[in-house]
Amino acid sequence: MALAVLRRAAALVICLTAVSAVHAASLDAGLLPRIQGATFEVVAAKPVNDPLTYEKPLPLDLLPYQERNDKYHSIGTAFAIGHNRYVTAGHVLLAGVDSLWGAPSLRDAGGHVYAIDKVEKFDLRRDFVVFSLTGDPAPSPLDVDTKPVLNQEVYAVGNALGTGVVIRDGLYTSDTPEQQDGAWKWMRFSAAASPGNSGGPLLNKEGKVIGVVLMKSANENLNYALQIGDVLNAPSGQAVLDQRVPYQLDIFNTTLSNQLKSQFALPLSLADFFSEYQKRFDGYVDAQLKEILAKDADKMFPHGESSNRLLYGQSWTNTVPGLIARSSTGEWGLSVKESNRMSLAANGYVQAGVLNHTFFFHLRRPDTLPASKLYSDPLALAEQLCKLGIFMRPVGSEQIRITSLGKPVTDTVHTDQWQRRWQLRVWALPFANTKVVTYALPVPDGYAMLMRFAMPGNSYDTTADMRVLTDFVSVGYDGTLAQWKEYLQNTSLLPSAFKDIHIDIDYQHRFSYTSKRLAFAFAPDLQKIEPDSVLTLGAGFLPDHGKVVWDVNTLSMRANQQDPDRLHIERNVAPPADMDDSFKSYWDKLQKRRHPYEGVAYTTDGETNIAAPAGDGQSASSGVLYSVFYVMAGTQSQDTMKPKLDLLLKDIQIKEH
Repeated sequence: MALAVLRRAAALVICLTAVSAVHAASLDAGLLPRIQGATFEVVAAKPVNDPLTYEKPLPLDLLPYQERNDKYHSIGTAFAIGHNRYVTAGHVLLAGVDSLWGAPSLRDAGGHVYAIDKVEKFDLRRDFVVFSLTGDPAPSPLDVDTKPVLNQEVYAVGNALGTGVVIRDGLYTSDTPEQQDGAWKWMRFSAAASPGNSGGPLLNKEGKVIGVVLMKSANENLNYALQIGDVLNAPSGQAVLDQRVPYQLDIFNTTLSNQLKSQFALPLSLADFFSEYQKRFDGYVDAQLKEILAKDADKMFPHGESSNRLLYGQSWTNTVPGLIARSSTGEWGLSVKESNRMSLAANGYVQAGVLNHTFFFHLRRPDTLPASKLYSDPLALAEQLCKLGIFMRPVGSEQIRITSLGKPVTDTVHTDQWQRRWQLRVWALPFANTKVVTYALPVPDGYAMLMRFAMPGNSYDTTADMRVLTDFVSVGYDGTLAQWKEYLQNTSLLPSAFKDIHIDIDYQHRFSYTSKRLAFAFAPDLQKIEPDSVLTLGAGFLPDHGKVVWDVNTLSMRANQQDPDRLHIERNVAPPADMDDSFKSYWDKLQKRRHPYEGVAYTTDGETNIAAPAGDGQSASSGVLYSVFYVMAGTQSQDTMKPKLDLLLKDIQIKEH
């Protein structure tokens, strides 16, 4: 997850939880009408249209009456401090950025809803906003006290849990410096606060506002507020963004801790405010991405010695996509996290893993789902994912399975730096105010995929992060010959490197493979050639005459998915002088045709192998050698294995030198 920005801060601020038993408030009863009249719920309209379909009608009767009949979500509290002048927490307002719900509005005790007109003051770090309303109801504003006294009794007023204005008492216990550099002091108080209290007033016993309720202490039963004097004394007509915002990218184990620092003029309409804020927030994301990728650029994969173990020792045949990431020692490695397979109909399945903040999927499409439909119709992809039961909607005590995500709100193609084409789709989950972001790479048997969930305001940085990650993803290309035939017809989605590859399949007669590096062919006397024969191309990052390219370096083929017998061809490159002895020994054995490359059968792990370098005239001085293997189950004789190897070597041609 890229940005720990406000969303991480929001984990602290927006999820205020009850911290003590509710005490009976002892404010003068005569003050209550004014307090209640000046305090409002901050609400966002529930989506009218739901693109999702469910396994059954939603059992909405399981929800409390108020929740199921309310047309709004309650997201916080606001209060009046002057003529058409209202205050709430900054993070409450920012919940409307890129939201699937309606824009934040205010609702009074009578159920009347008022749209926000102009944003007049905003401070990201102090977490407050001052604004006006359209059709101002003109309540009597609350009086303020800018010099609160420690240890006095205080009252937290808020829309507790969306049930209307609630007043709870406690003590103003202490002050604590703000976390970044102590530029001001937060008020700490013991009055209970619940979800929805954010942005509400903290009152003294005279009913005067002394602070704005913002967040809960992470380690103790105390809540935090900002002194109202800080709100009043802040410059008018200005939005101030000045906050340390941690940033992390999944390929590194380090975090940037820079400041999002900007400002822009106010007043602005709410829509224009959101636009200006998002522009600066997205610009910060871009700057952080640029900076973190520029650090040690000479050692960034695939450059530098720390990349060599991958470049000279990897076959790139994993079907669940793996992420190339840098360890704490500075070495680049490939992480592949595989879980159990989850079955779909007609031999389909999904195998998934999680690395840091990203889900990695291999979707093997059902035999009944044509490749052309899967690649061209995002509904087909979404329905397969939904069959796994990973998308659920909680309704009361039940979890209702989502059976279709509907049409995506975004459907484009992203080409990574290796010229692989990923289909970027973004779906909406309106009930959760969340988006599902997927980058799907077509492969012969379906898709290799990355997926994340994006909260409001995080769509841009989520997609930007994932876009960078695609450059560091490795996945093999695997499928039956029938699947390969379908896959290769979708030319607009093929990696550019595949334009130099030609695969000809004549079932029961001949298979041939030709690229700019290698050509070979075989007939059924070596191995069956049937629609369900399985071809795997290991495609990855190859040293090639002083540079690194993305191309095929491994080819394997089996008669079918269950048959363990297989042929295997692999590209090998002379390791640099600074590589350890294991790499040098491997290369030395290959070029000098020593075991296991002398064409003599040997048994290991219940299989018999035979191997040799390809191409008798190939010079080791070229720095590239191809090794050829044939493998059969059980213990086999030399007389059985050697003819297989000879057939494989007979029609192989190495083109690169």
